[in-house]
Amino acid sequence: MRDRGCRRRKEPSDFDEVVRVIEIELASSSSLLGYRAMHQKLTNDHGLVVTRNVVRQILKVVDPEGVQARSRHRLRRRRYCAKGPNYIWHIDGYDKLKPFGFCIHGAIDGYSRRILWLEVASSNNNPEIIAHYFCKYVLLLGSTASIIRSDKGTENVNVAAIQRFYRRFEVDEFSGKKSFMYGRSTSNQRIEAWWGILRKSCTDWWIRYFKDLRDTGLYNDDDEFERECLKFCYMEVIQKELNVIARNWNLHRIRPSNNAESPSGIPDVLYFNPLSAEVENYSVPVSQEDHDIAATMFTRKPEEHGCAPEFKDLMDIIMDEEDLQMPSNASEAKNLYTTLLHHIVELNNQ
Repeated sequence: MRDRGCRRRKEPSDFDEVVRVIEIELASSSSLLGYRAMHQKLTNDHGLVVTRNVVRQILKVVDPEGVQARSRHRLRRRRYCAKGPNYIWHIDGYDKLKPFGFCIHGAIDGYSRRILWLEVASSNNNPEIIAHYFCKYVLLLGSTASIIRSDKGTENVNVAAIQRFYRRFEVDEFSGKKSFMYGRSTSNQRIEAWWGILRKSCTDWWIRYFKDLRDTGLYNDDDEFERECLKFCYMEVIQKELNVIARNWNLHRIRPSNNAESPSGIPDVLYFNPLSAEVENYSVPVSQEDHDIAATMFTRKPEEHGCAPEFKDLMDIIMDEEDLQMPSNASEAKNLYTTLLHHIVELNNQ
């Protein structure tokens, strides 16, 4: 044994010391390790003498969620944390209806999950239009959030500039430049997760509806007049439906979850009555003067009905002459769409 460098097994390390080291490792990326890899790390990196079975038992006690996740071959998601209403707003664009000319943009409060705005227009890439949504809500609320978070995209540059302008004189840890944060889509999880709810409750139906229009020959996305006419007839109908969906969401009850940082309750109540959950409102007041400066320099309203002004003027003339009314649902919008296209064809034949 001496010739081969062998020696008797050392005495087992102190149990409390093993637990302490494991807890330190769990606070790092080592939390992804199973008990075999953790045993190897304890032995090689920390020089501890401990059996695999002891490591396995300790992990079951101090990290039960990790053990369960690894047994299912699933990674643990990062726990989301927002301190209170208006601590962080998540903004993002939704492009599933974009092939038909309808571009949706929305914002959600990170703490209460209240939908702050849900707008549809012919573009969600124009920085001035996105900034218009933001400033319109800030004017309504009289304040802004401590932090705004969005994906990396040129459509958000105006909102970033305005938010930093609003927070330029604040002295908290997220004032000035830190008040707007860029990140990947996977990090903008609140609004990204909510888009899945929107698709199930609304946009899936509209995607099939517009595809059916195209497949039956009623809509040709290569025809400029038909694209403009589709937006003119359906934009307000879709906006009304989005308003209803946002209102119903803000009034529904969110069930309790395992994440204590995501409170259960009604979004509107959590947002407007933070004292009921014993949390602070983190909104930052915005003066009328600052709002007016930002709105004048950085924003622009989207085109009415989402179509070109010249086309809208033509449609208004036809509707006045034929005594037509704007639609309130998809069926009425389809009738108006076919009627207006018929008049357009007649005008082109003259």
